[in-house]
Amino acid sequence: MRYIVMGSRALTEGLALLGFETFPDATAPQVEELLTRLLTHQEKALVLLESTLIYQSGVATADRILPAVSRARREAAWVIISEIPPLNSPDTYRPSVETLVTKLLGESALEKP
Repeated sequence: MRYIVMGSRALTEGLALLGFETFPDATAPQVEELLTRLLTHQEKALVLLESTLIYQSGVATADRILPAVSRARREAAWVIISEIPPLNSPDTYRPSVETLVTKLLGESALEKP
């Protein structure tokens, strides 16, 4: 099992201390290449991706998810991908699932009590 983190240098350095394989200052093409390799070789992995790397052009909408991320989530139970907020702006982080929840249940479903 591989433990991988891709994102900003500050984020990856912190997780390297926990034993993660790191890809500091990773790019979307590097994410695509890594995930394609994991899927091709059926390697088990936990992959933490800084949210800006999951979406094409950094635009956080469900239709802008990188193809390899979508494929891994759809086809590969052995690759777990988790999205994490950027260190420099965690308060602005909005996971793509929020859009789906809002469409299904309305804005009030995300309000804090």
